[in-house]
Amino acid sequence: MNFEGLDPGLAEYAPAMHSALDPVLDAHLNPSLLQNVELDPEGVALEALPVQESVHIMEGVYSELHSVVAEVGVPVSVSHFDLHEEMLWVGSHGGHATSFFGPALERYSSFQVNGSDDIRQIQSLENGILFLTKNNLKYMARGGLIIFDYLLEESEDMHSLLLTDSSTLLVGGLQNHILEIDLNTVQETQKYAVETPGVTIMRQTNRFFFCGHTSGKVSLRDLRTFKVEHEFDAFSGSLSDFDVHGNLLAACGFSSRLTGLACDRFLKVYDLRMMRAITPLQVHVDPAFLRFIPTYTSRLAIISQSGQCQFCEPTGLANPADIFHVNPVGPLLMTFDVSASKQALAFGDSEGCVHLWTDSPEPSFNPYSRETEFALPCLVDSLPPLDWSQDLLPLSLIPVPLTTDTLLSDWPAANSAPAPRRAPPVDAEILRTMKKVGFIGYAPNPRTRLRNQIPYRLKESDSEFDSFSQVTESPIGREEEPHLHMVSKKYRKVTIKYSKLGLEDFDFKHYNKTLFAGLEPHIPNAYCNCMIQVLYFLEPVRCLIQNHLCQKEFCLACELGFLFHMLDLSRGDPCQGSNFLRAFRTIPEASALGLILADSDEASGKGNLARLIQRWNRFILTQLHQDMQELEVPQAYRGAGGSSFCSSGDSVIGQLFSCEMENCSLCRCGSETVRASSTLLFTLSYPEGSTSDKTGKSCDFAQVLKRSICLEQNTQAWCDNCEKYQPTIQTRNIRHLPDILVINCEVNSLKEADFWRMQAEVAFKMAIKKHGGEISKNKEFALADWKELGSPEGMLMCSSIEELKNVWLPFSIRMKMTKNKGLDVCNWTDGDEIQLSSLGTPSQWGPARAEEEHGVYVYDLMATVVHILDSRTGGSLVAHIKVGETYHQRKEGVTHQQWYLFNDFLIEPIDKHEAVQFDMNWKVPAILYYVKRNLNSKYNLNIKNPIEASVLLAEASLARKQRKTHTTFIPLMLNEMPQVGDLVGLDAEFVTLNEEEAELRSDGTKSTIKPSQMSVARITCVRGQGPNEGIPFIDDYISTQEQVVDYLTQYSGIKPGDLDAKISSKHLTTLKSTYLKLRFLIDIGVKFVGHGLQKDFRVINLMVPKDQVLDTVYLFHMPRKRMISLRFLAWYFLGTKLFHF
Repeated sequence: MNFEGLDPGLAEYAPAMHSALDPVLDAHLNPSLLQNVELDPEGVALEALPVQESVHIMEGVYSELHSVVAEVGVPVSVSHFDLHEEMLWVGSHGGHATSFFGPALERYSSFQVNGSDDIRQIQSLENGILFLTKNNLKYMARGGLIIFDYLLEESEDMHSLLLTDSSTLLVGGLQNHILEIDLNTVQETQKYAVETPGVTIMRQTNRFFFCGHTSGKVSLRDLRTFKVEHEFDAFSGSLSDFDVHGNLLAACGFSSRLTGLACDRFLKVYDLRMMRAITPLQVHVDPAFLRFIPTYTSRLAIISQSGQCQFCEPTGLANPADIFHVNPVGPLLMTFDVSASKQALAFGDSEGCVHLWTDSPEPSFNPYSRETEFALPCLVDSLPPLDWSQDLLPLSLIPVPLTTDTLLSDWPAANSAPAPRRAPPVDAEILRTMKKVGFIGYAPNPRTRLRNQIPYRLKESDSEFDSFSQVTESPIGREEEPHLHMVSKKYRKVTIKYSKLGLEDFDFKHYNKTLFAGLEPHIPNAYCNCMIQVLYFLEPVRCLIQNHLCQKEFCLACELGFLFHMLDLSRGDPCQGSNFLRAFRTIPEASALGLILADSDEASGKGNLARLIQRWNRFILTQLHQDMQELEVPQAYRGAGGSSFCSSGDSVIGQLFSCEMENCSLCRCGSETVRASSTLLFTLSYPEGSTSDKTGKSCDFAQVLKRSICLEQNTQAWCDNCEKYQPTIQTRNIRHLPDILVINCEVNSLKEADFWRMQAEVAFKMAIKKHGGEISKNKEFALADWKELGSPEGMLMCSSIEELKNVWLPFSIRMKMTKNKGLDVCNWTDGDEIQLSSLGTPSQWGPARAEEEHGVYVYDLMATVVHILDSRTGGSLVAHIKVGETYHQRKEGVTHQQWYLFNDFLIEPIDKHEAVQFDMNWKVPAILYYVKRNLNSKYNLNIKNPIEASVLLAEASLARKQRKTHTTFIPLMLNEMPQVGDLVGLDAEFVTLNEEEAELRSDGTKSTIKPSQMSVARITCVRGQGPNEGIPFIDDYISTQEQVVDYLTQYSGIKPGDLDAKISSKHLTTLKSTYLKLRFLIDIGVKFVGHGLQKDFRVINLMVPKDQVLDTVYLFHMPRKRMISLRFLAWYFLGTKLFHF
C-alpha cells in the first residue's frame, strides 16, 4: 500500500490521546493514517489530510490535492459533486452521509441517512440532497434536516435514480419496473415495466433514456413513452459502468469465461447516429468505472478498483503513458465521480477515505456555484458576564435589538390605571376545619391545589371557569368539585392513567373490588362496553353464544363468544374487546348505520351516545340472529316444553328476543290488509301533547309500553282496492311475546326528557300520599316536611324517601294475552302478588307459574343502560345490571342476586332503587331489558367447548405466492396432540395500527394520553417435548385488512407485503384461525413458556390462567428492580447474541 501522497508529519500520531477510539477502529486500517487526525467521539475525522505543500500541481494534469477520512473503517459507497454549491457528498455502507466544502475538503455536515442499508446514489437539488438506499428515498437539507422520507414499499432492491427535470425522478433497481416519482407531491405517478433482472444504471440525453442492465445490455428508451427504441448487447457477463457524451456511448463490464466472469479490457463504444458498434477500445487496466471528461477533447477516464486510472480518446489507441495511480488507503476503490467543471475527480476507497484529484491548484467544482450558508458563530461568549448578585446592576447592559417602534410595555396613560391585586378567597374547607388560637387560625392543608400555586381570580365567573377547566385524573379518590356536583363520582367517565410500564402499575382493584370483569375503554368504538356486559349476564344468551362456532372470518357471534369466555375466566381483572370490535368494524351494515366512530368524535363526544347505543342494540340483535340462522339450531337450545314457535328458519336468538305480530292496515274504503312480521325490540312511543300539559296527569309506564307495542297510527299507504295511496289506520296486534323484552327509550329530545321528569314527579307525590305523608304545593320540599316524613308518624324513613325520588320505571310488569288478540299491561310488584294470592284471586292473575295456562307473563327488570350527560368529558354510557345467582355461584361461591353498576372497568354494587332512578339533568335512560320469570328453566344452560383438536392440523395458506420450500414449521400430527402440563414455547410479533398519543408536562416528563394500538402480525409456537422438541408447529402470519402505521421491522421482522395475501410468500392465516389454535391449547391445559407473555396475550386478546404461564420476565425479576431483557438472558444463560432485523 502506497502512502507517498500523504503528509510525513502524520507519523507523530500519539495513541494515548485517542484511547477512546481504539475499540471502534477497523483491524485492517493502517494506524499511521490516523496520525495527527482529530476525531470526534463517533470516530469521524474532523479535518482533512492535506498533501504536503511541496507537491506541485501542473495545469491540465490531474494530481492528488487532498485526502480526507469520511468514516473510519466504513467503505465509501457513493460520492457526488454538488451541482449547486462547492461541496462534495460522500455516502457510506453504514448509511451515513458526509459533506465537504471546497477543494480543501473542510467538513460541512455529517448525519445518518439510514440505520441499516448502504447509500446507493446521491443527487443534489437546489433545496437539498436526495439519498437512495435499498428501499427508501430520502430528501434532506444540506444541514441534515429531513424534508421528506418516502418508503418504496413495492421495491425490493433499488440501485439508481435519474432526475429527468426539476420535479420528476426515475428510480430503478433489481425488479421488473421503474418508478416515476413527483417530487412536489412525493407520490408515485407512473410505473414503467422493464425486463428482469432490472436496471442498475441510468443516463439521459436530449434523445433517449439509457438503462444499463446487469445482464450486460444497454437499452435506449423513448423520453416520452419509455418504450425500448434500441438495444445494445454490450457484454456477455455483466455490465459494470457506462457513460454517454455527444454521439458516443462507452461501456465497460465483464465477459463470461470457462471459470466464471472476467473483467473485459475492451471498452465497447457505440455510435448513436448509426446505432451500431465501432472499434472496441483496448485499455491497460481492469475497467470498473468510466466517465467522459470533455474539456478540449472527448477524453475517457477509465478507473480500476485497484487504483489505476487511464485517460484515452474513445476513437483512438490507449497509451500506457496516460496511466496514473491513485493511492487508496483500503485495498479497493469503491466509487468515482467527476465534477461539473471537469476540474476535479473524487475517489472513495474501502477504508472510508476520499481522495480529491484536480488539474489546477485552486479548482472549482461548478462553473457557477452559489454561496454556501454556514452556521453563525456563537455570540454569547463575546458578551460580558453579568453578576446578578449586585442589586444595582443596570439591566441596560442586556443587549436588545435596536428598534424605533413603540415597545409593548409603553402603554398610554389613557389605557392603563393602577389597580391593586385582590386577595384570593380562602378555601371553604380551610375555614371549616380551622382552629383559632388567639387571633391566629390553624387548619390542615386540604391539598386541593398544587404546591406553591395560588390562582388569583378577580370575578366569580372566572372562578367558575377555572374550576371547570381542571380535569380530574379519575373519578374516585379526588375532592368533589363544584361543577361536578350533579354527576356522582362513580358515574363519571373513567380513564386509565398510563405510566412508563403501561398498565402494569395501574390499580384496577381500586375501581373494582368484585370478581366480575370490567372492560377497558381506550379501544376505538368501546362505547358499547355496557351493552356487552348486559348480553353477558343474560344466562341463555351467554351459553348460546359460547357454544357457537362457524367458519366465517369476521363473525360477531364467534368473537362475542370468545370475549364471554374471557369474562368467565377473569377474577376481577379487566378484559378488552379488541378482536370483537375489530370484527365489528369490518361489518358493512355497521358503517352504513353510522356505528363506527372516528377517534376524534369518540374522544370529543360529538356523537349522540344515547341514539348510538340504541342503534347498536338493534344492530347486534339482528346480526346475532342472522349469524345463528346460518347454523342448525342445537337441540339443547330448543324449548324444554316442546314449543313450536321456533321454526326451522328461525334462530334461538329469535326465540329469546323475537315478538310475532300482525300488522293490520284499514283503508277508509273498508279494505283491510293483514301482514305477519316480527321484531327483536320495541321503541317507546310517548303520548302526544303530554309534555305541554302542566297539570301533572299520571301515566303509568305500563300504559306507555302497551301503546308502544300495540301501536296505532294514521298514515298514507297503498290500497289495492282503491289502487292509490289512501289514509289508512295501521294497528299492530301481538301473536306471541318474547322471553326477553328489549325496549329502546328514545329520550332524544327535551320533550321526552320533560315527560320522564314530569311522570317521576307525579309518581313521587302519589307515593308520598299513599304512605300517609303530606306535601307542600311548591316544587321544592321544606326541611320541616322532610323531617316530618322521616318520622315514625309519617310512616316513612328518610332513606325510603330518597328511594322514591326520580322513579317512574317499575321493577316488574305483567302482560296478558286476551282472546281477541289484545294485550293487557300493568305495573307489577311482589306485594300485589302476595295480596292477590291471599284474597283467593284466580291463578291467572297470581304467580308466574300459571303463565302457560292463562297467557299471563311477568317480566322482571334485568338491566338499564343510561346516558350520563357530562359536558366536561362529552358524556358516557353505563349499565345497571341485576346479576343472577349462577354468576355469583361461579365467581364467589354464594347464591344471591345483586344489582351492580358497570362503568367500563369500574364495577360497584348498588341498591336496586338506584337502577330505576333517572335524574334527567345528567342521567338519561337509553335501553331497558325485561326478562320473563323462570326463563333459565326453559333452556339447557350447559356449555360444550366447540373448539376441536382438528384446528391444530395442517391448513392451507391464504397467500397466493407461498412456496412449500419456504415452510418454517411442521404441523402437529394426530399422535403429537398436546396434553395437560405439556410445555409450548410461544412468541408473537406485532404491528402498530395507531401511534401513541402523548403530551409533555411542564416538568419535562411525558404523559401518555392514549397508548398505541397494536395488532398481532405473527404467532409462533414451538414443541417443548417429544422427538421434534424445539421445532415449531405453528408459525402463522396474520392477514390484516386495516391500515398499518408501523411494521416495527427492526424488532418484528415483518415487512410491508408480508401480511397481504396477494403478494406475501409467508404462511398467511386469519386471526380467527390462529386464535382458535391458541384457545385449544389453553383449554387443554398446556403451559406456555416465553418472554413478556402478558403483553402478548393482551394484544392477542386471550385470558390465560396464571398457572399455565412460565414467563421469563418474572422468573428472573427481583422486587423493585427493572425487568431483564431477553437479549441479556440469552447471552447470560445460553451464550447467544440476539440481533435486530
